[in-house]
Amino acid sequence: MQDKPRLLFVCGRNQWRSPTAEWLYRHDERVEVRSAGTSAVSRHRVSAADIQWADLILVMETKYRTWIVTNFRTIKLPPIENLDIPDEYGYLDEELIGLLPRNVEPHIVRLTRSDRM
Repeated sequence: MQDKPRLLFVCGRNQWRSPTAEWLYRHDERVEVRSAGTSAVSRHRVSAADIQWADLILVMETKYRTWIVTNFRTIKLPPIENLDIPDEYGYLDEELIGLLPRNVEPHIVRLTRSDRM
């Protein structure tokens, strides 16, 4: 693992949820972040380079984990965790901004704690 854990946030089209998560954590000194989507029409589609860059992939729904595992069979995958955040929110939605830290922080705490050991 690098100096800071690298988190890749993934949703469907990389329009609302994962870019909001990236926006929320982009200035967080504990981590480096990127976002991507699984759809062919994503603003930024998940690539092999994204997968290899990440120490942890945080998907918004289980189906995105399945997509990654299916489409990147030949790459050693980092851990993938499901945040269970449904596609009900717009970009920078206040409720989403409140929900993300509750779901993301336990992963950051675990990664930064294990990084110090």
